Amino acid sequence: MRTADKQIADILVRYGEPFAGNVWRVQGTAVIYHKTLERIAGHTKIRFDPPTLLRSERDEAVILVTGRMPGEKAGDERVEWSIGEALVNVNYRVSGRQAAYVYAMAEKRAKDRVILKLIELHGLVYSEEEADEFRQNQPMAIRAVDEDFDASPAFDEVTEQEADLKRQIDEAESINAVTDLMLDERRQGILNAMPHGTREEVRDYAKARLRALGWPPAKKAGRGSRAA
Repeated sequence: MRTADKQIADILVRYGEPFAGNVWRVQGTAVIYHKTLERIAGHTKIRFDPPTLLRSERDEAVILVTGRMPGEKAGDERVEWSIGEALVNVNYRVSGRQAAYVYAMAEKRAKDRVILKLIELHGLVYSEEEADEFRQNQPMAIRAVDEDFDASPAFDEVTEQEADLKRQIDEAESINAVTDLMLDERRQGILNAMPHGTREEVRDYAKARLRALGWPPAKKAGRGSRAA
């Protein structure tokens, strides 16, 4: 394992997160899942001040975020701030029929940068939400550092597949339709080829759709029950 990877792994283990499955590389740059950073923020009880909107346009948002992480002793709180930017078709790519959420993306990027600063990973690894900036004008395959992920598909392909599956889930109009969609053999193959974090996100998205459609269905009253 290269020196930088070992440094990243040593820091992640402090917060109960493994290196393998959470970190991969884009053009040599280490990238970490947004969900991993969210888990770390919860574990360390990081609190965020209300964000400050610095720029607000239809296709662009710039947001300032400040985060606070409590120390081991009272009064040892650490404070960091950072800015998140999202501009459609510049550092925020939207494919197909996927909607653009520039404010949400800008906030995610700012919070991820703050978390990375607070846990001393800033400069060593970047959030997956910034991957578009690394890839712009030169798409590259993203490979996980761990050998188990060497066969992962290119990031562009994974992103498009994720957006397509989510679109199909949104279009499913019944519980059975969502279930059939997720159990389809071809789609199971696509899911199994995705990185673990992306696969779980799609499955969580399907579960949310099922709940919105009324899953689990209400239980029918037994034979001996009386109507209310």
